[in-house]
Amino acid sequence: MLDGPDGCGKSSQARMLMDWLQSQGVPAVGFRDPGTTVIGEKIREILLSPAHEAMTTPAEVLLYMAARVQLWTEKIQPALREGQCVVLDRWLSSTCAYQGYAGGFGMENVIEIAQAALERVWPDLTIILDIDLETAAGRLKRDLDRMERKGDGYHGRVREGFLKLADQRPGFAVVDARGSIEATQHQIRAAVQRQLG
Repeated sequence: MLDGPDGCGKSSQARMLMDWLQSQGVPAVGFRDPGTTVIGEKIREILLSPAHEAMTTPAEVLLYMAARVQLWTEKIQPALREGQCVVLDRWLSSTCAYQGYAGGFGMENVIEIAQAALERVWPDLTIILDIDLETAAGRLKRDLDRMERKGDGYHGRVREGFLKLADQRPGFAVVDARGSIEATQHQIRAAVQRQLG
């Protein structure tokens, strides 16, 4: 699973990783969180629309979790049962960093809700793509969504949240995502190969 602050390049890297795994003969499938399912995509629209500025942090937590539960049930669990390698673009670590840490909801509170709602909480491997705010901002060359508009102070805390989580939990790897797409992908593949042993 790939995660990290906005602008870290995780969506592109997730696609590249999936293509590489398939080229190595590994049956792999990719999903984005929130999204992928019909319900998840509708929740994503609500969460990211700048029209919903009034949304509270607890509401964000619960909506992200609802989309995640649907994704697990409809897509991830069946794929794992079929022996496929699942590559995720975001997962629980995002809610921990954004709403839990930066939003002040509490990372442990987020994890408790996940444990109540999900059959499996953590992936085998979570790769955090670490990037500084200035580099990340330079990569967001489109209209910003509601989460991306939250300001540098918030996004600085998001980065801290990701790094804190990676430091505290097993199954995490941190990759420096400031370099080229190819250099970052090389580090990601190395982390995956270490995990596969």
